[in-house]
Amino acid sequence: MTTPRFDILGQALADASRTRMLCELMEGRAYTNKELAAAAGVTPQTASAHLRLLQHAGLVLAEKRGRCVYHRLAGPEVAQALEQLAAIAPTESLHRAQRRKAGGLAEVRSCYDHLAGPLAVAMTDALLARGLLVEDQGAFRAVPAGDWSKLGVVLPTGSGRQPFARPCLDWTERRLHVAGPMGRQMLDHALAAGWLKRQAQRRGLQLTAPGRRALEQILGVRCDDLLAGVAAG
Repeated sequence: MTTPRFDILGQALADASRTRMLCELMEGRAYTNKELAAAAGVTPQTASAHLRLLQHAGLVLAEKRGRCVYHRLAGPEVAQALEQLAAIAPTESLHRAQRRKAGGLAEVRSCYDHLAGPLAVAMTDALLARGLLVEDQGAFRAVPAGDWSKLGVVLPTGSGRQPFARPCLDWTERRLHVAGPMGRQMLDHALAAGWLKRQAQRRGLQLTAPGRRALEQILGVRCDDLLAGVAAG
């Protein structure tokens, strides 16, 4: 049996600047060296060294597009692993950095390719309460219903190689939200329908008035009360 090289991963994560870069990449978008340097508070030269180490660890990929090189997480399995680590990390950790970067929008944010934060947790709770989702041996199982199409979800006709709806422990809320293909479909639909908007200069997402109305009508999520409660907390 080959021994996993946890030491390489440990070295990659053992620096606050590198964890801040990973936080920035957890949104799922690709960033240049200069953008990640600004996010981490280091020089572009230092950022390059950090990114080489993250690439060596298999956490980050670099892609040349035109004259620029963009960096992104190596895949959803990396995002999942980081999210789970953040959920058990000490106080000054990845999830704290994520919340600082998101600022006041921490409650409405994306985590790689799916929705995360208090809003995502509330939506998951509503799906479970309405019987659209069922917890089944540590996984989520979707129950066919008309409301899925309203959320932009197309249920698979057969069993795929990966879980369609994967429970993911939210790193700031310490409760489950939906990841996997279902989570990706819901986020893509919310953005396409104008329920959510990406911030041009800040991490996090903006929940629009149509989005608030849609989530209340479809799932009964009272977004105004939810976000007001988060802000007060």
